[in-house]
Order: sequence, then structure tokens, then C-alpha cells
Amino acid sequence: MLNKVVANADEAIRDIQSGMTLMLGGFGLCGIPENCIAALVRKGVNGLTCISNNAGVDDFGLGFLLQTRQIKKMISSYVGENAEFERQVLAGELEIDLVPQGTLAERIRAGGAGIPAFFTATGYGTEIAEGKEVREFDGRKYIMERALAADFAIVKAWKGDTMGNLVYRATARNFNPMIATAGKITIAEVEHLVEPGELDPDHIHTPGIYIQRIFQGENYEKRIEQRTTRKA
Repeated sequence: MLNKVVANADEAIRDIQSGMTLMLGGFGLCGIPENCIAALVRKGVNGLTCISNNAGVDDFGLGFLLQTRQIKKMISSYVGENAEFERQVLAGELEIDLVPQGTLAERIRAGGAGIPAFFTATGYGTEIAEGKEVREFDGRKYIMERALAADFAIVKAWKGDTMGNLVYRATARNFNPMIATAGKITIAEVEHLVEPGELDPDHIHTPGIYIQRIFQGENYEKRIEQRTTRKA
């Protein structure tokens, strides 16, 4: 199907069920699929495993799904801005798999490329390596990491066309492009939805072949996690 447009976030996530594994794009609060996260809160699915670089903040992003106890497990790299996340982990209410950021990116990329596993030196000799296969290459020890994939991958782009071709802006290119490749079904929400031919082919970051559903989002907030300014 060349025209992949759906009406809104609620239609895009219509068949996401409780207990599924979701992969969500974004870096900090930049490039996160705000509309789809809100739709998941409305739908009320629970027991979710969420793969994302971070878990938002207490009152934004994936923080909303943590507040409503819809997430069972987080596979993430950074969680330092979310007090509720910390509380749930320490209380034993939330499973967590903390992954070094580069390893997380490569596990997602490998999942999208059909590579089941790879070896990395990152984490060798630490708790991260516990229970993992270790091999030596050229005199250095490496641990085996498994690829990551999801039932649904949900990304946010600046522009997209009705065929699913996507263009990201700035920091939103962190994690979104690789996550777009790693879902059985990939949903894209965009700030600007255009017709085929309006995007410069040389500027497309995610080809439409990876996208099954796309819609134009609304009411985006451009939040800043930590606003730092110099004294007047």
C-alpha cells in the first residue's frame, strides 16, 4: 500500500495490545512520539515492555505511561530525569534493563538489519557482562549482545510524505532512524505531512519501505529537560 496515512494517533495504535514490546524514538525529550504516547495512555494497554533511550520526565513523554503503571519493563540507557521511574525501580514495581548507550543503539540497529547478535568490548568486566558469552579477539575480551526488535516501533519525524518517507531534524535523528527499522509494524507521526515528490530524495533519512502507518501530529510541545542559562 503506497498511501500509508491514518487519521490520527488513536487509529495508528489501534491494534497495540497489553503485554506487547514497543520501541519508541527520541533522545531526551527531543523527537519523541508525543501523540502516540498520549493515545497509549487513553487506550489503557498495560504490561508493556518499552525500549527507548530514556523514559521521559515525570510529567512528559514516557513519564505519562509510568504514572499510569502501563509499563512493566524498560530497556533504556538513561533514566536520570525521572523520579517516578527511580521510585518504581527501587520499590520493585518496574523491571529495568540498563544498557550502555552505544550498545543500545547497536542492538536496535542490528535488530533492524536482521543481525541476531554481535560482540562488543563495552561492559566487559562489569555487571553488564554477567551471564553473557565472552570471546577474545586480537587479545581483547568482548561480550555478546543480542539484537533488539519490537512488535511496534513508534517514531517522530519533522516531515514525512504519504508513502512514509521521513526527514528528521537535529537531535531527533538520534535513535529514531534505527528504531524505524526494528519494528514488525512501524508507526510514524510527523509535524508536516506532504505529498510524494515534495521531499528532496537526498534529504530522506528513513525510506518509506520501513513505515506502515503515518499521520500528521498536533499540539507538539518543545520541552527542555534542563534549562541552563548564564547569570544576567
